[in-house]
Amino acid sequence: MDAGIRSGKDIVMEKKRITLSGIMLLYALVLMNGSVYAGKNIEARVYESAKGDTMPYRILKPDNYDADKEYPLVLCLHGAGGRGTDNNSRGTEAFKVLSSKEVRSEYPAFLLTPQCPNGERWVDVKWKKGSYSIDNIPISREMELVVEILDSVVEELSIDTDRVYVTGQSMGGYGTWDIVLRYPDRFAAAIPVCGAGDPSEAGAVADLPVWIFHGADDPTVPPSGAREMVKALKEAGGNPRYTEYPGVKHFSWEPAWKEDEIVPWLFKQEK
Repeated sequence: MDAGIRSGKDIVMEKKRITLSGIMLLYALVLMNGSVYAGKNIEARVYESAKGDTMPYRILKPDNYDADKEYPLVLCLHGAGGRGTDNNSRGTEAFKVLSSKEVRSEYPAFLLTPQCPNGERWVDVKWKKGSYSIDNIPISREMELVVEILDSVVEELSIDTDRVYVTGQSMGGYGTWDIVLRYPDRFAAAIPVCGAGDPSEAGAVADLPVWIFHGADDPTVPPSGAREMVKALKEAGGNPRYTEYPGVKHFSWEPAWKEDEIVPWLFKQEK
């Protein structure tokens, strides 16, 4: 066949490639922004500390934001795969769900998601070891920057400080435990997914509403870390919710954020 003359089969194949490209682009947007809807409203920023350290973060404001009203804020901490400096590559299941049009309509809130640099961690521990001791693991510089970002956002925007929540998955699950244990008075609720913390410090957050998720067959972060925190919280007088998924490995955030109660449970919590 002469160059420039295409058969019907060629045209059909080209259409398929165009359709596939469109699907992949849409999927990329979902990964970057949590949802295409959120991508229209999200603001990318870079925080610079007094010491000159920087951290990219994104903040999604409530639709029809009114500075005369106060809104809850959800801090979303990504896992290891989201690290970098591009302010786009990572995402969390929590951000994807909470940035959906339906949730934002019923629960107007700020969503805050900082980005940890490549090679660093929210908590400087080996994930496969599970529980750790805060006495032996100083707060990471990355977590210090997260706290500074949170402080700056609370000062700048109209945020209800009695309704500040934190959630994270995997490395972010560790980060969730770490930040609430080091700053027990900052948050109204926490949702750590496939993470671990310091059970010896459970008494500091015994009254904090916590819903913990883990996969029973997780090979990356052992479920023992979640179980130990649940046990310690109960012994300290707390009443944590714990959902462990039989047969589920590391991606327990997927079924976790499909739970019917998780969103209303989160937003009803208040200090």
